[in-house]
Amino acid sequence: MVYLDYNATTPLCPEARQAMLPLLDGVYGNPSSIHSEGRRARAVVDDARDRLAAVMGVKAHELIFTGGGTESCNLGVIGLARAHAPKGRHIITSAIEHHAVLHAFEYLKHFEGFDVGILPVGGNGIASPEILAAMIRPDTTLVSVMHANNETGTIQPLRELSEICRDRGVLLHTDAVQTFGKIPVSPADLGVSALSISSHKFCGPKGVGALFLAAGVALSRTAHGGAQENTRRPGTENVEGIAGMAAAAEAISFNGSPHLLREQLWEGILDACPAAVRNGDPERSLANTLNVSFPEMDGEALLIGLDLEGVCASSGSACMVGSIQPSHVLLAMGIAPATAMATVRFSLGRDTTESDILHAIGAVCNVVANQLLPA
Repeated sequence: MVYLDYNATTPLCPEARQAMLPLLDGVYGNPSSIHSEGRRARAVVDDARDRLAAVMGVKAHELIFTGGGTESCNLGVIGLARAHAPKGRHIITSAIEHHAVLHAFEYLKHFEGFDVGILPVGGNGIASPEILAAMIRPDTTLVSVMHANNETGTIQPLRELSEICRDRGVLLHTDAVQTFGKIPVSPADLGVSALSISSHKFCGPKGVGALFLAAGVALSRTAHGGAQENTRRPGTENVEGIAGMAAAAEAISFNGSPHLLREQLWEGILDACPAAVRNGDPERSLANTLNVSFPEMDGEALLIGLDLEGVCASSGSACMVGSIQPSHVLLAMGIAPATAMATVRFSLGRDTTESDILHAIGAVCNVVANQLLPA
């Protein structure tokens, strides 16, 4: 089986597994308990926080551990919007955000009376800093724009966006779930007030993530029932998961092979199907992500056919499993609904080889040829 769905999730790296295994049997205390077993668990959490903070270039107290990327984005968006509502209730997000952000904005609009502005993107999937500047009002308090899109891999001009927000006194949250572990991610360099990551996207365990919150920025909790994470996120910490996430973050290495293999895959697909269309901006994209539309073809049949050929790919966000709607990301980029429905996302990872790419190219050739055969 050739796995080309790394944007959905990644295999656990050896470093994370090694960090977690001893804790499953040997450290079972509640990190909030004051006895010796509790203190041992607390030490693991504190050590992991320090190590992850060092990787990100932030202060340890600026990290809030969460149950994953979705919770991190919800806490960042809803927590910041509520905390700063006395200054204004106008908030902005982009049209191509993951639903962890979009649905949080929709909630704030429909249930808490916030005024939501939607920042459009161009045909390449990139948001315009000039348009954002024009959208910001005196009562705007929060902007949330993802670092890179999970479907197309397109990287947003966050530094330019953050400068606009800073000059207007507006907070900027970014969903960096797809970038952390693929490219260097520094909250200071990006100029953001808050940043969300998810462990299982960079070869750590599932069910754990983190929110970076810049020192001095107010945040309202979105859950209640405990004083953990400096009262910002209640609930007993996932000790093993947090340790695994920190170890995975430290094990990250960046190299150019995903880019070379991605281009090889695209060239092979284009040979098999000259009508194929590449979505997004190849010059401003994650090196591992290739989003391709196959006009006039059945997208679901393409994915099933690839699976039968031994290739795991997807149509977009894994969080929208079971959805038969065209991708909101592609629609926002101006792609026709029928074409958006006939789209496959290939995402490569640290274990992807040239042999995998050759297998995938052959699989695409076979599946496309079968769809082109007369009924």
